Amino acid sequence: RRVQLMDSMEDRRKRGKMHKVMSEYKQGGLKSGSGHMVTNRKQAVAIAMSESRKGRKRGKRRAY
Repeated sequence: RRVQLMDSMEDRRKRGKMHKVMSEYKQGGLKSGSGHMVTNRKQAVAIAMSESRKGRKRGKRRAY
């Protein structure tokens, strides 16, 4: 049950990031890493997915 709850919270964060980036693309203000304006929808989706992965938290690593 707890695992499902955490998954849904992470999905909610990802959806929010996707929505933010795609609306920025639709308004014409999305730039790629090199600073150029994004004109391709597939490129905008790739950027949004990449940013949603960057935002997730990492667990603490144990030293064995």
